[in-house]
Amino acid sequence: MDDRCRLVFRALADDTRTKILELLKERERCVRDICGHFDVSQPSISHHLDMLKRAGLVAATRRGREIYYRLLSNTIIECCDKQFRVFDIKLIRS
Repeated sequence: MDDRCRLVFRALADDTRTKILELLKERERCVRDICGHFDVSQPSISHHLDMLKRAGLVAATRRGREIYYRLLSNTIIECCDKQFRVFDIKLIRS
């Protein structure tokens, strides 16, 4: 498994990060909006978002003072596909 996929699976192993990805699945969101869905500090959410960004699971765009994040689902598909191929399993895409 390559380093990028290791980062992806490590990022997906955390409940807060997977919940953030579920929120981003709906639409692009700013940090303030994401924080409103959790009972943790803004720096903590920013740390999780940074880990998701380093793993290639989200992209960030600055608009004025806000940073907006969007899901990059192809990264998940690519890494899962690579891992499944190790076990001769084909990923079915819908």
